[in-house]
Amino acid sequence: MARINLLPWREAARQQRQQEFFIAGGVALSITFAIAVLVHFFIEGNISDQLARNEQLKSEIAKLDIQIKEIKDLETTKTDLLARMEIIKQLQKSRPEIVRLFDELVSALPEGVYLTQIEQKGRTVEMAGRAQSNARVSAFMRKIENSKSIGKPRLVLIENKDKTDTGLSHFRLAFDQMSQDAEANTENKKAASKKPIKPAK
Repeated sequence: MARINLLPWREAARQQRQQEFFIAGGVALSITFAIAVLVHFFIEGNISDQLARNEQLKSEIAKLDIQIKEIKDLETTKTDLLARMEIIKQLQKSRPEIVRLFDELVSALPEGVYLTQIEQKGRTVEMAGRAQSNARVSAFMRKIENSKSIGKPRLVLIENKDKTDTGLSHFRLAFDQMSQDAEANTENKKAASKKPIKPAK
């Protein structure tokens, strides 16, 4: 019976399998490395894009901050201008009132009384003066009470002439400057009080 030696063939097959295994392992390793490189570049690209977007956002935010500051500055300027316009409006409105105030003071000031100081705070006017007697101060207050543009006189201080060493009484009084609406109400009340009362039938 003939014998066949299969050892060389088996060795060759084993070496062939080892070679194919190494080749397959190398290919898999190469593919894995290539995928890792591609993933790395993909991630790096995304990071670069995100960083670029972040820088763009920072730039836009900086521009918006500048615009917001400019808007705030404009709002401050607008508020200041409106406040100044309101002051000018009040001054223009009060100009005729000041003229009426001094006209009424001149009309109400009786003989023997003169003023040394006038100070206004809002609608309240406070003044100091000299008078020949306390009765003239009382007459002055009555005229203020009956005036159209001023009213509600209040005596703050009075010093008799025998205490002042000037031969005159020193006084200080305050009164209110009435608005146009208050003047109209006062006139209406005076007109209503002057109407004759009709007898009841």
